[in-house]
Amino acid sequence: MAVRLYQFAISHYSEKARWALDHKGIRYQPVTLLPGQHVKTIRALTGKTSSVPVLDHNGEIIQGSSAIIDYLEEVFPDHPLTPADPAAREQALAWERRLDDEAGPAIRCWAYHYLLQRPKLVVPMLAAGTPFYNRILLSLAFSRVDEVMRDWMKINQKTADASQQVLETLLSELANIYQQQPYLVGDSFSRADLTAGALFAPLFQPPQYPVPWPKKARLLPAMRGWLEQWQEQIQPLAMLYEQHRRA
Repeated sequence: MAVRLYQFAISHYSEKARWALDHKGIRYQPVTLLPGQHVKTIRALTGKTSSVPVLDHNGEIIQGSSAIIDYLEEVFPDHPLTPADPAAREQALAWERRLDDEAGPAIRCWAYHYLLQRPKLVVPMLAAGTPFYNRILLSLAFSRVDEVMRDWMKINQKTADASQQVLETLLSELANIYQQQPYLVGDSFSRADLTAGALFAPLFQPPQYPVPWPKKARLLPAMRGWLEQWQEQIQPLAMLYEQHRRA
Protein backbone atom coordinates (compact mmCIF):
# COMPACT_ATOMS: atom_id res chain seq x y z
CA MET A 1 0.00 0.00 0.00
CA ALA A 2 1.46 3.36 -1.05
CA VAL A 3 0.08 6.53 0.52
CA ARG A 4 1.62 9.86 -0.39
CA LEU A 5 0.59 13.29 0.80
CA TYR A 6 1.59 16.20 -1.41
CA GLN A 7 1.74 19.23 0.81
CA PHE A 8 3.32 22.46 1.98
CA ALA A 9 4.86 22.11 5.42
CA ILE A 10 3.50 25.54 6.35
CA SER A 11 -0.05 24.92 5.13
CA HIS A 12 -2.62 24.56 7.89
CA TYR A 13 -4.90 22.68 5.48
CA SER A 14 -2.01 20.26 4.93
CA GLU A 15 -1.72 19.96 8.71
CA LYS A 16 -5.39 19.01 8.80
CA ALA A 17 -4.70 16.14 6.40
CA ARG A 18 -1.50 15.12 8.24
CA TRP A 19 -3.39 15.01 11.52
CA ALA A 20 -6.18 12.88 10.04
CA LEU A 21 -3.66 10.38 8.68
CA ASP A 22 -1.80 10.24 11.98
CA HIS A 23 -5.03 9.95 13.97
CA LYS A 24 -5.92 6.86 11.96
CA GLY A 25 -2.43 5.41 12.29
CA ILE A 26 -1.85 5.39 8.54
CA ARG A 27 1.75 5.28 7.40
CA TYR A 28 2.31 7.72 4.58
CA GLN A 29 5.08 9.45 2.69
CA PRO A 30 4.92 13.25 2.82
CA VAL A 31 5.96 14.93 -0.41
CA THR A 32 6.74 18.49 0.57
CA LEU A 33 6.64 21.03 -2.23
CA LEU A 34 7.79 24.61 -2.51
CA PRO A 35 4.94 27.10 -2.96
CA GLY A 36 4.95 28.33 -6.52
CA GLN A 37 7.03 25.48 -7.87
CA HIS A 38 4.28 23.08 -6.81
CA VAL A 39 1.88 24.07 -9.60
CA LYS A 40 3.19 21.73 -12.30
CA THR A 41 3.32 18.74 -9.94
CA ILE A 42 -0.18 19.19 -8.54
CA ARG A 43 -1.84 19.92 -11.87
CA ALA A 44 -0.22 16.83 -13.36
CA LEU A 45 -1.70 14.78 -10.53
CA THR A 46 -5.18 16.29 -10.45
CA GLY A 47 -5.77 17.84 -13.84
CA LYS A 48 -7.45 20.60 -11.84
CA THR A 49 -6.31 23.43 -9.62
CA SER A 50 -2.91 23.52 -7.94
CA SER A 51 -4.13 23.61 -4.33
CA VAL A 52 -2.70 21.32 -1.66
CA PRO A 53 -3.02 18.95 0.11
CA VAL A 54 -3.37 16.11 -2.37
CA LEU A 55 -3.49 12.44 -1.33
CA ASP A 56 -2.28 9.68 -3.64
CA HIS A 57 -3.37 6.23 -2.47
CA ASN A 58 -2.21 3.64 -4.97
CA GLY A 59 -3.08 6.00 -7.81
CA GLU A 60 -6.35 7.21 -6.34
CA ILE A 61 -6.02 11.00 -6.22
CA ILE A 62 -7.94 13.09 -3.69
CA GLN A 63 -7.53 16.86 -3.48
CA GLY A 64 -8.46 19.02 -0.50
CA SER A 65 -8.35 18.34 3.24
CA SER A 66 -12.08 17.66 3.69
CA ALA A 67 -12.24 15.33 0.70
CA ILE A 68 -9.17 13.54 2.04
CA ILE A 69 -10.89 12.97 5.40
CA ASP A 70 -14.02 11.70 3.59
CA TYR A 71 -11.86 9.24 1.67
CA LEU A 72 -9.95 8.08 4.73
CA GLU A 73 -13.20 7.53 6.61
CA GLU A 74 -14.43 5.26 3.83
CA VAL A 75 -11.23 3.33 3.09
CA PHE A 76 -9.69 3.32 6.60
CA PRO A 77 -12.71 3.25 8.92
CA ASP A 78 -10.77 2.59 12.15
CA HIS A 79 -10.52 5.53 14.55
CA PRO A 80 -13.41 7.40 12.93
CA LEU A 81 -13.52 11.19 12.85
CA THR A 82 -17.12 11.53 11.65
CA PRO A 83 -19.91 10.95 14.22
CA ALA A 84 -22.17 8.00 13.49
CA ASP A 85 -25.29 9.77 14.71
CA PRO A 86 -26.86 11.62 11.73
CA ALA A 87 -27.56 14.84 13.64
CA ALA A 88 -24.09 14.94 15.19
CA ARG A 89 -22.56 14.10 11.82
CA GLU A 90 -24.26 17.08 10.19
CA GLN A 91 -23.15 19.35 13.03
CA ALA A 92 -19.54 18.20 12.68
CA LEU A 93 -19.57 18.68 8.92
CA ALA A 94 -21.17 22.12 9.31
CA TRP A 95 -18.43 23.17 11.73
CA GLU A 96 -15.77 21.83 9.38
CA ARG A 97 -17.22 23.74 6.41
CA ARG A 98 -17.46 26.95 8.39
CA LEU A 99 -13.92 26.71 9.71
CA ASP A 100 -12.55 25.80 6.29
CA ASP A 101 -14.38 28.71 4.67
CA GLU A 102 -13.83 31.34 7.36
CA ALA A 103 -10.97 30.49 9.72
CA GLY A 104 -8.53 29.06 7.18
CA PRO A 105 -8.48 32.05 4.77
CA ALA A 106 -8.58 34.57 7.63
CA ILE A 107 -5.58 33.08 9.46
CA ARG A 108 -3.64 32.84 6.20
CA CYS A 109 -4.33 36.45 5.21
CA TRP A 110 -3.71 37.91 8.65
CA ALA A 111 -0.52 35.95 9.35
CA TYR A 112 1.06 36.44 5.94
CA HIS A 113 0.34 40.17 5.97
CA TYR A 114 2.70 40.52 8.92
CA LEU A 115 5.11 37.66 8.25
CA LEU A 116 5.83 38.82 4.71
CA GLN A 117 7.22 41.98 6.27
CA ARG A 118 9.87 39.80 7.95
CA PRO A 119 11.59 37.84 5.13
CA LYS A 120 14.12 36.23 7.47
CA LEU A 121 11.22 34.72 9.43
CA VAL A 122 8.89 33.64 6.66
CA VAL A 123 11.37 32.25 4.10
CA PRO A 124 12.44 29.30 6.31
CA MET A 125 8.78 28.47 6.91
CA LEU A 126 7.86 28.60 3.22
CA ALA A 127 10.84 26.40 2.31
CA ALA A 128 10.54 23.97 5.25
CA GLY A 129 10.89 20.33 4.26
CA THR A 130 12.35 21.12 0.83
CA PRO A 131 16.02 21.16 -0.31
CA PHE A 132 18.16 23.74 1.47
CA TYR A 133 18.83 25.77 -1.66
CA ASN A 134 15.18 26.79 -1.84
CA ARG A 135 15.78 29.15 1.07
CA ILE A 136 18.46 30.87 -0.98
CA LEU A 137 16.24 31.06 -4.07
CA LEU A 138 13.31 32.47 -2.09
CA SER A 139 15.54 35.00 -0.36
CA LEU A 140 16.97 36.23 -3.66
CA ALA A 141 13.53 36.52 -5.25
CA PHE A 142 11.65 37.63 -2.16
CA SER A 143 10.34 40.93 -3.47
CA ARG A 144 8.65 39.04 -6.30
CA VAL A 145 7.44 36.31 -3.92
CA ASP A 146 5.91 38.97 -1.68
CA GLU A 147 4.20 40.64 -4.65
CA VAL A 148 2.78 37.39 -6.03
CA MET A 149 1.51 36.11 -2.68
CA ARG A 150 -0.15 39.40 -1.80
CA ASP A 151 -1.81 39.62 -5.21
CA TRP A 152 -2.87 35.96 -5.31
CA MET A 153 -4.37 35.93 -1.79
CA LYS A 154 -5.49 39.59 -1.81
CA ILE A 155 -3.37 40.43 1.22
CA ASN A 156 -3.13 44.03 2.41
CA GLN A 157 -3.77 46.00 5.57
CA LYS A 158 -7.49 46.29 4.88
CA THR A 159 -8.00 42.57 4.28
CA ALA A 160 -5.74 41.71 7.23
CA ASP A 161 -7.87 43.90 9.52
CA ALA A 162 -11.05 42.27 8.20
CA SER A 163 -9.49 38.84 8.73
CA GLN A 164 -8.61 39.78 12.29
CA GLN A 165 -12.25 40.57 12.96
CA VAL A 166 -13.25 37.15 11.62
CA LEU A 167 -10.68 35.50 13.87
CA GLU A 168 -11.87 37.37 16.93
CA THR A 169 -15.47 36.33 16.31
CA LEU A 170 -14.55 32.68 15.81
CA LEU A 171 -12.11 32.53 18.71
CA SER A 172 -14.69 34.02 21.08
CA GLU A 173 -17.31 31.51 19.97
CA LEU A 174 -14.98 28.52 20.12
CA ALA A 175 -13.55 29.49 23.51
CA ASN A 176 -17.07 29.80 24.93
CA ILE A 177 -18.01 26.34 23.65
CA TYR A 178 -14.83 24.67 24.89
CA GLN A 179 -15.33 26.21 28.33
CA GLN A 180 -18.65 24.38 28.55
CA GLN A 181 -17.82 21.07 26.88
CA PRO A 182 -14.70 19.18 25.79
CA TYR A 183 -15.66 18.86 22.11
CA LEU A 184 -17.53 20.88 19.52
CA VAL A 185 -19.95 18.05 18.76
CA GLY A 186 -21.09 15.23 21.04
CA ASP A 187 -18.85 13.57 23.59
CA SER A 188 -15.85 12.58 21.45
CA PHE A 189 -13.14 14.13 19.31
CA SER A 190 -14.29 14.61 15.72
CA ARG A 191 -13.27 16.16 12.43
CA ALA A 192 -14.76 19.43 13.68
CA ASP A 193 -12.24 19.61 16.54
CA LEU A 194 -9.41 18.43 14.29
CA THR A 195 -10.22 21.19 11.81
CA ALA A 196 -10.31 23.84 14.54
CA GLY A 197 -7.01 22.69 16.02
CA ALA A 198 -5.22 22.37 12.68
CA LEU A 199 -6.36 25.65 11.15
CA PHE A 200 -5.70 27.73 14.25
CA ALA A 201 -2.34 26.03 14.96
CA PRO A 202 -0.28 28.91 13.50
CA LEU A 203 -1.59 31.11 16.30
CA PHE A 204 -0.14 28.90 19.05
CA GLN A 205 2.84 27.42 17.18
CA PRO A 206 2.82 23.76 18.33
CA PRO A 207 6.16 21.92 18.20
CA GLN A 208 4.60 19.01 16.24
CA TYR A 209 4.03 21.34 13.28
CA PRO A 210 6.91 20.82 10.79
CA VAL A 211 8.08 24.41 10.37
CA PRO A 212 10.66 26.53 12.24
CA TRP A 213 8.35 28.86 14.13
CA PRO A 214 9.81 32.31 14.74
CA LYS A 215 10.41 33.51 18.27
CA LYS A 216 7.50 35.69 19.30
CA ALA A 217 9.89 38.49 20.23
CA ARG A 218 10.83 38.75 16.54
CA LEU A 219 7.27 39.21 15.30
CA LEU A 220 5.99 42.62 14.31
CA PRO A 221 4.58 44.45 17.37
CA ALA A 222 1.05 44.50 15.95
CA MET A 223 1.07 40.72 15.44
CA ARG A 224 2.71 39.95 18.77
CA GLY A 225 0.40 42.30 20.66
CA TRP A 226 -2.75 40.78 19.20
CA LEU A 227 -1.60 37.23 19.96
CA GLU A 228 -0.89 38.21 23.56
CA GLN A 229 -4.26 39.92 23.86
CA TRP A 230 -6.13 36.83 22.61
CA GLN A 231 -4.15 34.16 24.45
CA GLU A 232 -7.08 33.28 26.71
CA GLN A 233 -9.26 32.43 23.71
CA ILE A 234 -6.46 30.69 21.81
CA GLN A 235 -5.46 28.48 24.76
CA PRO A 236 -8.38 25.98 24.54
CA LEU A 237 -7.36 25.19 20.97
CA ALA A 238 -3.74 24.78 21.99
CA MET A 239 -4.81 22.35 24.72
CA LEU A 240 -7.02 20.42 22.29
CA TYR A 241 -4.07 20.10 19.92
CA GLU A 242 -1.72 18.98 22.66
CA GLN A 243 -4.17 16.32 23.89
CA HIS A 244 -5.08 14.83 20.52
CA ARG A 245 -2.23 15.48 18.10
CA ARG A 246 -0.08 12.38 18.01
CA ALA A 247 2.52 11.52 15.38
